[in-house]
Amino acid sequence: MLTYKGKVVMITGAGGGIGRSLATAYAEQGAKVVIVDKNEDGLQNTRERLQAAGYDAYLYVFDLSNPAEIENVMKEVGETLGRIDILINNAGLGVFKSPYDLTVEEWDYVIHTNLRGTFLCSREAAKIMRNNGGGAIVNISSTRALMSEPNSEAYAASKGGILSLTHALAVSLGPDRITVNAICPGWIEIGDYNQLRSVDHLQHPSGRVGKPEDIARACLYLTDPKNDFVTGIHLVVDGGMTRKMIYVE
Repeated sequence: MLTYKGKVVMITGAGGGIGRSLATAYAEQGAKVVIVDKNEDGLQNTRERLQAAGYDAYLYVFDLSNPAEIENVMKEVGETLGRIDILINNAGLGVFKSPYDLTVEEWDYVIHTNLRGTFLCSREAAKIMRNNGGGAIVNISSTRALMSEPNSEAYAASKGGILSLTHALAVSLGPDRITVNAICPGWIEIGDYNQLRSVDHLQHPSGRVGKPEDIARACLYLTDPKNDFVTGIHLVVDGGMTRKMIYVE
């Protein structure tokens, strides 16, 4: 059964990786897929892959760090398709360098793209959703919101902010029948999975490194209309890695 037949699903960061897998998953479920990225070549490649599989997608190129572009594209999508039922805020980037060397401009670019971009996309999509009976928003955060490696301050702050933004929006948008949830992916390999080492897999209690499809399945769960009792949560999808205690021998 095609749960999402006729639904309009907008996915940011769809030019590759997790976003491409999300676009495929929703297209297979009958959705009208709107793919967004600042990487036009990547977006074209995603659409070509969808077309080769017998699907199609609406393509929009814009930079999430630019508020005016977000508002303009959201308005155009609403006017063109008449609705947005689901928004997946997947796009994000990071600058990984010592906090002693991280510039204000670099900090602002990461925060504006990841956190402010998620807020603005959610707000503009919600304006359309509330006029069509509601909808679902999923924000892709990260296990970096819960634990860190060195030199990840801007990225961690943006992803941690997304978790707080998620439960705030869930409360604010609930009366309009809009659910808002977050996913915290762990190690999701978007390169050559066959090149991973045994030790890479074994450090996960699940026994393997994650794949983009793992995140797609989580999104399908959170956006299923039957699961409208689930809102304001963050779902960690990491093979149990953040629950595993590590000792140095």
